[in-house]
Amino acid sequence: MTDTSRQSPLAGKPPPRESLIDVSKLVAQYYSAAPDPAIVSQRVAFGTSGHRGSSFERTFNEAHVLAITQAICDYRVQNRVDGPLFIGFDTHALSEPAFSTALEVLAANGVETMVAPEHEYTPTPALSLAILTYNRNRTHGLADGIVITPSHNPPDSGGFKYNPTNGGPADTDVTRWIETRANALMADLPAGVKRMPLERARRAASMHAYDFLGAYVEDLGNVVDMHAIRASGVRMGVDPLGGAGVHYWPRIAQRYGVDLTVISERVDPTFAFMTLDWDGRIRMDPSSSFAMQTLIAAKGSFDIAFACDTDHDRHGIVTNSAGLMPSNHYLAVCIDHLFRNRSAWNTKAAVGKTIVSSSMIDRVAAGLGRQLVEVPVGFKWFVDGLLDGTLGFGGEESAGASFLRRDGTVWTTDKDGIAPALLAAEMTATAKRDPAEAYRGLTERFGDPVYLRVDSPATPAQKRQFANLSAAQIRSSELAGDKIERVWTRAPFRDAPFGGVKVMTANGWFAARPSGTEDVYKLYAESFRDDAHLQRILEEAQAIVGRALAL
Repeated sequence: MTDTSRQSPLAGKPPPRESLIDVSKLVAQYYSAAPDPAIVSQRVAFGTSGHRGSSFERTFNEAHVLAITQAICDYRVQNRVDGPLFIGFDTHALSEPAFSTALEVLAANGVETMVAPEHEYTPTPALSLAILTYNRNRTHGLADGIVITPSHNPPDSGGFKYNPTNGGPADTDVTRWIETRANALMADLPAGVKRMPLERARRAASMHAYDFLGAYVEDLGNVVDMHAIRASGVRMGVDPLGGAGVHYWPRIAQRYGVDLTVISERVDPTFAFMTLDWDGRIRMDPSSSFAMQTLIAAKGSFDIAFACDTDHDRHGIVTNSAGLMPSNHYLAVCIDHLFRNRSAWNTKAAVGKTIVSSSMIDRVAAGLGRQLVEVPVGFKWFVDGLLDGTLGFGGEESAGASFLRRDGTVWTTDKDGIAPALLAAEMTATAKRDPAEAYRGLTERFGDPVYLRVDSPATPAQKRQFANLSAAQIRSSELAGDKIERVWTRAPFRDAPFGGVKVMTANGWFAARPSGTEDVYKLYAESFRDDAHLQRILEEAQAIVGRALAL
């Protein structure tokens, strides 16, 4: 869970009308406002989830999308990626304008482009699946893709992600190349960017319709046991949160004959139907109890309920017994259920988690006799393992996960919110208890941890210091009364730096890493004792980090 000490009095309430975005102004700014490449904050910047920004701040405008799309076209030529490019967008107000801009560039470059018919929205996992399905058994002419989404971020946000031929988030070497090329192009627009009018682009011979929705729904039964769900009669409720999967859920219910109620099919780019997040802003975050108030209030009507964020790559699980499950709790339950009930999986398939996820996952993996693969933050680190089946599951503490098909082969290499949501129904159907009850069973075996993330102020210069932090700079020998057993600045997986530090004891740990978007550093902590011990870890962690970085 996240620290709510700075909680807005509006958290969990409907947004005041005056706080809603003016969609027409936001879109007008997309086209009319020109970013200044001399200002660092207005340049193209690929983080762990692509380039993000807002047209109001000149950080997500037509110039950015023109430059990024042309850079992707140039990357494809240089790396001989000559198969089709799958492209989709979510329900944010800036997503469709960015989609149109991208089509103009892709068509002018002659890229064979696969788009959903009738302007249908496309969830991130449906696009990842499309790439992998096309590339299966191919060695040349491989496909890649673009997802236009800022994920769960506020309504004025825009986002642009590139997924290469492995179907997952692009690795750093790829995004660095695209970012560098895009910034060079943006500094000299319109030179270097090929473009044609939108109507010509839509009619171009290189534009093709692709049924993302039908392909995803038809294949879904190969990753989740939809027969068990149907046979049990489990009553499910889903809130798409106005996101890209809004039309997927009714098709899932129809195709598999399951008892699934879509609580709302409303799509509104202001997202006025949401309840406000902890800081009084609108976020379509299914892991936030403040944003999920509508579904939480309806939980008694269903045996299990769930929601996904705007591009449907994150999940939120609401149970009758405990309400909204903390994402770390659900990840642990997913792992335990999957590895006990997927007999066709490789017996050596490992469990993947990010370095800031709960240590309950470590204990569950050990109890299952499975190797734990601990990676830096970013789903890209799971891609290769999911692709070749050496990872059965990869999950992030921020409620993002994917796992293998029931036969042990790859499903998606990007996060999927839909499959983990339906897995909660599979658990309820087969185990005759909801996932929160299953988690309580895990705590009886492995302990009952408490987990918290807080954000602490840090200047840009101080944030940069994290990259050079060494274990030797952590001079403390104890943390909250326990001996420090290990200090990490590199993840166990591939000895990869994660841009921060993690300190562990027998009964708890903390990790600190800088935010990529705000002048703060994120401090994660967990205790296997109690809340008082957790608070002591947090207080001492802030002092330890402060001394190491002279904050």
